[in-house]
Amino acid sequence: MSLQLVCLEVFRQAESSDTLWDLAIAEVEKRENPDDDDVKPGEVWEKSILFMGNKNGGKTTIILRCLEREESPKPTLALEYTFGRRARRHNTPKDVAHFWELGGGTSLVELIRIPITSHNIRSFAVVLVLDLSKPNELWTTMESLLQVTRSHVNKILTKLEKTNPEVAAEIKQRMWNNLQRDHPDSALVDPFPIPLVIIGSKYDIFNFTSKSEALLLKARALINHLAFGYDKSKSVSVDPSKPLFIPAGLDSMSQIGPPPASDSDLGKMRANTPLELWKKVFEKTFPPKSSCDLQDTKDPAQDSQYAEYEVDAMRAQKNQELEQYKRNASKSWKEMDFDSD
Repeated sequence: MSLQLVCLEVFRQAESSDTLWDLAIAEVEKRENPDDDDVKPGEVWEKSILFMGNKNGGKTTIILRCLEREESPKPTLALEYTFGRRARRHNTPKDVAHFWELGGGTSLVELIRIPITSHNIRSFAVVLVLDLSKPNELWTTMESLLQVTRSHVNKILTKLEKTNPEVAAEIKQRMWNNLQRDHPDSALVDPFPIPLVIIGSKYDIFNFTSKSEALLLKARALINHLAFGYDKSKSVSVDPSKPLFIPAGLDSMSQIGPPPASDSDLGKMRANTPLELWKKVFEKTFPPKSSCDLQDTKDPAQDSQYAEYEVDAMRAQKNQELEQYKRNASKSWKEMDFDSD
């Protein structure tokens, strides 16, 4: 839309305290950033994003690239936090984006309760990073992390329905807005309660030529939209021979097609939904690892990269005291007389 048309549209809304030019600028910004309706000029945009997924799947790399930090990624310990600041325009307050990263794959999923709260639920998004080089872990990791996150968010929304029903209704409706009313799969869809992005990492491993830089730039643009309100990418790619890029609501089961299995095999599989059918075919091709196999059993306290002499010395002393306490307690129990009744 040209500036002239914008001016004509907002002219009727002009007030004595605002110039026509100010209103025109505000209208353009509103159209370019429709998700920024609640942020007034001069106020700080504040968003939060939780990254989770496979261990060593590339979450830290994506965060560092988004924040333009030239650092070598290190393994994430439990739940880590960082932030970024950007100014939308010259001489304006810098917006803040809070980045949380869940380490340990699925073993520490209960920690999501720390960053996702009723205070920030309206401005929260989740980025699920799945390692394409580990297909036997992919579905189990996705399902486990999303189920726990959905359950936690729904509990927050249930409480909000009692304390602030308008906000709860707004959050729920916002996710349905991504789906067209006449979408063929509307009856099958249960939208994730907050913005969700799923990234398949390490795609370049299968391509034999390095395209990771271009893919990282796409991921960066997507994260910047969630974090700082930058314009959404309008590109769409549904060609399975190329990296997929599918915005919410722009795919369908008819476009995806049936799972790659014979009609006889599909007939033997009991599934209530297309997603269940895809899961059965996927897991038949890539037998999943059990949840126990996916647990991070390594003790971070024994990891040399986190070594600190004073802390480690105190920990060793406390371990000795604990062992002595156990021995004394065991001895005391053995000396006690118990009734045999």
